[in-house]
Amino acid sequence: MTQPTEAQVLDVLRRIQDPDLHQDIVSLGFVKKHEVKAGEVDVVINLTTPACPVKDQIKLEAEKGLRALPGVTGVRVEMTAEVRGQSGPPRQIAPNIKHFVAVSSGKGGVGKSTVTVNLAVALARAGARVGILDCDVYGPDIPMMMGLTGEPEAVGRKLVPKERHGVKTMSIGYLLADDKPVIWRGPMVHKLIEQFLSDVDWGELDYLLVDMPPGTGDAQLSLAQIVPLSGGVLVTTPQAVSTYDVAKAISMFRQVNVEILGIVENMAGFRVRGTVEGAPAGASVRIDTGGGEARVELGPGGAFETLVHVFGAGGAERLSQKYGFPVLGRVPLDPVVRVGGDAGDPVTVTDPDSALAREFAAIAGRFAQRLAIQEHRSLPILQ
Repeated sequence: MTQPTEAQVLDVLRRIQDPDLHQDIVSLGFVKKHEVKAGEVDVVINLTTPACPVKDQIKLEAEKGLRALPGVTGVRVEMTAEVRGQSGPPRQIAPNIKHFVAVSSGKGGVGKSTVTVNLAVALARAGARVGILDCDVYGPDIPMMMGLTGEPEAVGRKLVPKERHGVKTMSIGYLLADDKPVIWRGPMVHKLIEQFLSDVDWGELDYLLVDMPPGTGDAQLSLAQIVPLSGGVLVTTPQAVSTYDVAKAISMFRQVNVEILGIVENMAGFRVRGTVEGAPAGASVRIDTGGGEARVELGPGGAFETLVHVFGAGGAERLSQKYGFPVLGRVPLDPVVRVGGDAGDPVTVTDPDSALAREFAAIAGRFAQRLAIQEHRSLPILQ
């Protein structure tokens, strides 16, 4: 029996397009191995991020196409990933971190740290090397949300990041008593950020998420001056006052030439579930939502479920359309997220198969896609 050639294998793989980069995976240089031995086809496809949301789709397309070749007796497709990082001259500060991304908001109380922690854990669960730098010096919440306490260890002149759930972290919260406030001027904040990047042994990281204080102050400007940010992720609630303040953060990022990767809408509705005992299916129940009335049809046994938009709806979408960046995801209000944050065990760890954890995983995938597209714009493509 005639076995397929390596050239035929590449021809099959050229039919597979990366949906974001709009080129085939061979031209993009993703195919690192394509061997044929006694009818057995062995392929390695190396993507730009472990969190690629179309990884399984690409693998299935490759397997299906290769099995259709005459003479193929077996197919093995291995999916690997390598985050390439930004192009440019080597950095003196934190040279082994490939992407610095600021997670910011226009105002406090929108769940910025919650999004940071769950995004980091979702990326780590996908196989990425991730760290969190807590730059919210006035309200450092990362230690509590990650379930970490105590001072970090030192090796030589470097601090060792505290690690949990596969994520490396550093925060001023590890260095101060819980009840001691930070009363600092801008230059002190600048110096702290610089030291947390240069005097901490982060090791090799694909993504360092920087949890910023709310607003558009010294920490944001300092970070943009110290390292080349790959981008910013904005967090908002649907509430008008939140989206109004986020618009200021958008302007700030643009003034310092930082690309906005997308926006996460937190507290995007509260899911109300219940049962009207003795009520038949098809009957309805009226719910006072505070901003009006919702009429919900009952299911079997009188069960019902509806989404109440406590903080309004559509705020992130309006910002997306106005400023031209995507909505990375919407996270509803749910006590499970609050409980996990207070306990130091994010929902992406405690219930990874839940709808909430799946939404954070989807946000992580879209986040990684945006950075991969950015890498593609700045790096040469192999032919």
